[in-house]
Amino acid sequence: MNLNYKVVCDLIEKNSRVLDLGCGQGELLELLKTEKQVKGFGVEINQDSLLEALVKGLSVIQGDIDKGLDEFQDNMYDYAILNQTLQSTKYPEMIIDEMLRVAKKGIVSFPNFAYWRVRFYLFFKGRMPKSEQLPYEWYDTPNIHLLTIGDFFEFCKKRNIKIEKSVYLTRNKSRSGFLIRHIANFFSQEVVFVISK
Repeated sequence: MNLNYKVVCDLIEKNSRVLDLGCGQGELLELLKTEKQVKGFGVEINQDSLLEALVKGLSVIQGDIDKGLDEFQDNMYDYAILNQTLQSTKYPEMIIDEMLRVAKKGIVSFPNFAYWRVRFYLFFKGRMPKSEQLPYEWYDTPNIHLLTIGDFFEFCKKRNIKIEKSVYLTRNKSRSGFLIRHIANFFSQEVVFVISK
C-alpha cells in the first residue's frame, strides 16, 4: 500500500463523511471506503480518471475545484482531502478556504520542494529536479505552485489556520512530532497536514 494513502487513512475516523478533491482514479477513496467505511464523494477534472473511479463504483463528479465548491454546503463533510493536489491548483488559497468551509477538517499533502535531494539536484545539475514525488519535466508538469513545509506553516499562520497534525514522509517511513518539524523541511520528501479553522 502507498505510504501516503496509509497515513491519510490512519488520520480519518471510521464512518466519516469525506470529500476527496482531485480524487484521480479513486484509489484513496476506495481504500477509505474499505478500511474506514467512510461515506465518500470525489471531485475530479480529468474525464479518463473520473471514468476509472466510476467503474470502481465510487461516487464521483467531474468538476474543476479551481472554480470553487459552491455545490457543497457548509460543514457537509467531516474531512475534505487535497492529496497531492494543492500544488497543481491555480488558486490554492481559495481552495483551502473552500475545503475548510465544506468540511470540519482538511487533509492536505504535497511533495516538499525543500527536501535535501531536490536541493542538491538543483544545485549540482542546475536543472529542475526530478524525483519519485516530482517525476515531470519542467514543461509538462501539472505542478504550478511548488512549495515547502516551511511555506505551508507560514501560509497557515498568516491565515489563522490551525495545523492539528503533521506527518512527514521519507523513503517509506513516516514521522510526526514537534522536534521532527524543525528538521522536516530538509529531510522530508512529502508531508501530510490535518488542518482546521
